[in-house]
Amino acid sequence: MYQEEKTFMLRFSLEAIFPDDYEGDEDRYAWMQSWESRIKPHLLKTLFELLRQHQAWNAHVRNRGISPADEIEIVLSRDMSKPEPFSLSP
Repeated sequence: MYQEEKTFMLRFSLEAIFPDDYEGDEDRYAWMQSWESRIKPHLLKTLFELLRQHQAWNAHVRNRGISPADEIEIVLSRDMSKPEPFSLSP
């Protein structure tokens, strides 16, 4: 079997700006809580819903030992030995 690969990266950089009297990470990065608890899960759910609409592709998460707080790798694979599924939608 022959396999080809291509990497595409979509990177999010999270930033928070604080007033001049802020003393550092005294809040233990509380500003990231909405990202981790609401935005990131919603983003991933929406992304996988969209990817499932393309039946010729299979999407799954791959763990390469990096914390999911820092990286989530999504693998899209397509078996070119099988015909593309029939669909009436474009």
